[in-house]
Amino acid sequence: MRILVVEDEEGLAESLRRGLSADGHLVEVAHDGHRGLDLALAGGPYDVVLLDLMLPGMSGYEICTRMRAHGDTTPVLMLTARDGEYDEAEGLDSGADDYLTKPFSFVVLAARIRALARRAGGPDRSTLQAGDLFLDPQGRRCRRGSHDIELTARELGVLACLMEQPGRAVAKQDILDEVWDTPHGIDPNIVEVYVSSLRRKIDAPFGRRSILTVHGTGYRMAPDGG
Repeated sequence: MRILVVEDEEGLAESLRRGLSADGHLVEVAHDGHRGLDLALAGGPYDVVLLDLMLPGMSGYEICTRMRAHGDTTPVLMLTARDGEYDEAEGLDSGADDYLTKPFSFVVLAARIRALARRAGGPDRSTLQAGDLFLDPQGRRCRRGSHDIELTARELGVLACLMEQPGRAVAKQDILDEVWDTPHGIDPNIVEVYVSSLRRKIDAPFGRRSILTVHGTGYRMAPDGG
């Protein structure tokens, strides 16, 4: 894979470059936000972008937001020393696909990268429909009526998991096991963050309520799309 690493800690950036290169990947490195954005938008295409949160010049949040605004759907894995659900939510809201808190194991990082790349390739599923909501997991396309909706790889996975079982309650743990490649040790409540993000994208702008909470279990998709 071709991977972009945007990390201002030069020692860590070099360690990541060496480790990922040893795994057979082509790696490019940027040490500040402006250079990272330039490479992300013009230096690609990349298979995955590893994006530090706190960068000189421009934050990882802003880089990710600008990438998505330019229509760049490259999977983004946020790297940060800050550990908190609000930081994670902000990263996901900016368009990131996954979030990893420092210090982290290189084995876990490599697994997360592989998982993002696989999801970006798209699972072998046909187009899913709930009312006027359509999802093409393989093509990474979602629309409500004639309106296209941009989703991250993880959001797409969660929505596909629900749309494959319309009207049925799907437990948070089942969603976690289906969408996360390394679900062990992850709090199932992280699913709430992605469901909230999906609701803001596929429901709120259209006055719909398609993803319903099933208290004590998880969520279910309204068969008619809400």
